[in-house]
Amino acid sequence: MKRTSTHLADGREILYYDADDGAARAVPDTRPLDASATSSEIRRDPLLGDAVVIASHRQGRTYLPPADACPLCPSTEGRASEIPAPDYDVVVFENRFPSLAGDTGRCEVICFTPDHRTSFAELDEERAALVLAAWTDRTAELSAHAGVRQVYCFENRGTEIGVTLAHPHGQIYAFPFITPRTTRMLATVAAHRARTGGNLFEEVLAAERAEGTRVVLEGDHWTAFVPYAARWPYEVHLYPHRRTADLTTLDDAARAEFPRLYLELLRRFDRLFGAPGPTPYISAWHQAPASGEDRADFALHLELFTVRRTADKLKYLAGTESGMEAYMNDVRPEDAAARLREVASR
Repeated sequence: MKRTSTHLADGREILYYDADDGAARAVPDTRPLDASATSSEIRRDPLLGDAVVIASHRQGRTYLPPADACPLCPSTEGRASEIPAPDYDVVVFENRFPSLAGDTGRCEVICFTPDHRTSFAELDEERAALVLAAWTDRTAELSAHAGVRQVYCFENRGTEIGVTLAHPHGQIYAFPFITPRTTRMLATVAAHRARTGGNLFEEVLAAERAEGTRVVLEGDHWTAFVPYAARWPYEVHLYPHRRTADLTTLDDAARAEFPRLYLELLRRFDRLFGAPGPTPYISAWHQAPASGEDRADFALHLELFTVRRTADKLKYLAGTESGMEAYMNDVRPEDAAARLREVASR
C-alpha cells in the first residue's frame, strides 16, 4: 500500500491510499476556498453523564447534490471536487463540515471508490482489503493524537438512514471521549470479569458458535451472527476468533480473510428484500479506547444492521426506543439469521 498525504485549498489534510506504489496523487487543489473554520462544543448530560456534541455550523453542509455535482467524485476538467486528483483508489480527507474539530476531535471522510454508481458490496476483495488498510492506518494515527479517546470507523448507506451524499463512502470519527455505548459495554464486561474471571466478549462468541442457530457466516478467522437480543430487524455482528482491541492489532490471517466474508455479508443484505435499490444499512466498527486499562478486556467487532424490516416497511425508532431506549424488534433473531443464510444461494 502507498499513502500520499497532501492538503486541500483550505488547509484540510487529504490522504490517498493506493494498491499500486507507482500511483501519483499529489494534485494541487485550485479551488478558491476560505480557511476551514468550525465551531463545536461538548456538553455533558447532567442526569445521564453522556457527552453531546453541539455543532450548529453543520446546518449548511452539502445536501443531496445531483450526481454531476458530487463532491466525492474525482475532479475533472472544468469541475473541481473535494478530491483534486482525476482518479483514486481509496481516499481520506478531513470533513469540510465536521462535528468534531480542533480540541474537540476530528472527523474524516473515506471514499471507497471513484465510481459514483457502485457500492461497497460491489468492490473486489483487493479494494476491500485496501479500505481495511486505510481504516487501520487512520485508527493508528488518530489514536496517537493528544486528547483522542476512541476512533470510530463507520458507513451509513441509503437515504433511509439519513445519508446526504450518495457516493460510496464512510466516515472516521476521533472522539475526545469514550462513547456512551462503549462505556456501557466496558462496565458490563468489567462486572462480568469481577464476578466470573472470564471475558464476556469471548464467551458470547463461543456460545453463538456452539449453539449455531444465529450464525450467518463462519470462516477460519471470523464469525458473523445475529445477536441473541438483536435490536434491529436484520442485525449481524462480525467477530474475529482471536480477541483483539482494535484494527491495529488484528492478526494477518484475520486481515486476509476479512474482505471475502465482509463482502459476502453485504451482498446478502442486498439480497434480503428484492426491493428496488440497495438495502440501507449502518456498518460500525467497535474498537477499544485508544489508551488505558479498558483496552485489555475489549473485543474488536463490526456491527451491521438495516432499518428495513420488509421490502416496503422501515423500522422507525418510535416512543419506546427513542424515548426510553427500550427496543422492540419485529423479527426474531433466529428467523433473521435463517433468512440471511437462505439468500446465499440466490
